Amino acid sequence: MGLLTTNYGRHSSMGGMFVGFHGARKLLPTKLLSVRYPKLMLQRWHALGAKALATRKSVKKPKRQVQQRKDVVLETKKSLSEGNSVIADQSSPKDDSVTDGSNAYDNSTAKNSISVASRGNVLQACTITSGLLAALGLIIRQVSHVASIEGLPILDSSLEVSFGFEMWHLGLIIGLVILVSSCRYLLLKSWPDFAESSEAANQQVLTSLQPLDYLVVAFLPGVSEELFFRGALLPVFGFDWKSVILVAAVFGVLHLGSGRKYSFAVWATFVGFVYGYATIVSSSIIVPMASHALNNLIGAILWRQTPKSLE
Repeated sequence: MGLLTTNYGRHSSMGGMFVGFHGARKLLPTKLLSVRYPKLMLQRWHALGAKALATRKSVKKPKRQVQQRKDVVLETKKSLSEGNSVIADQSSPKDDSVTDGSNAYDNSTAKNSISVASRGNVLQACTITSGLLAALGLIIRQVSHVASIEGLPILDSSLEVSFGFEMWHLGLIIGLVILVSSCRYLLLKSWPDFAESSEAANQQVLTSLQPLDYLVVAFLPGVSEELFFRGALLPVFGFDWKSVILVAAVFGVLHLGSGRKYSFAVWATFVGFVYGYATIVSSSIIVPMASHALNNLIGAILWRQTPKSLE
């Protein structure tokens, strides 16, 4: 028992010395260790250098990868932008052609959208409208006659513009027909807006009619309109140049609508002025009636023979 105790005490004391030695290594300064244990310090410094180098490489590697990824992304964006610009340049003519095609389609649709009345509706509307205008014109003429007899400052329409006819009126009628028809032809060739308005009106009225129906739609409006405007209103407003211009302006404005634009109203105003002048010169309602009806008939026949020339 004592021997074992004594040996244990020795080993314990030696172990304490060993532990104390290693603890002293940790506590001793680096310079002292480098002097007493040079190999140990070299190994330690090599280990620290290798660890630092590995750390630097591990840090640099992600940076290089990130930079490479950025370069790839930039090159991809650049190539895509160049490709898009080339595609846009190549596709621009096609886009223009598509736009032109859509505009042409819109124009053709607008032309085809003009409503064409049936033959019965056209003849019925023409007859009713002409009858109303003629009746209103006769009423105004009669009222002005009575008012003139009663002493009111109103000209007697029946006296100023009669239904008389003389031979020289025939030459005046022919001259008016040539003048109006020639002016219409020139305007159709030189004024696209007027040509479009005339075409719209002709398509709406004349498309469904038979050839003999042209006599109805030419003479009924020609006779009734002249009886109302030049045979009734013109004398009431003074039977002078001022009244000619005023009645012509009213006549032109009433020709707006149903596809007819302001260009057609200007044309109707000019025609109304010509017919008013002929009424004052001849003092006969027959002259403007015959001129108006014949010009309507000539215009309808020309449109039927060459319907595509006005488009």
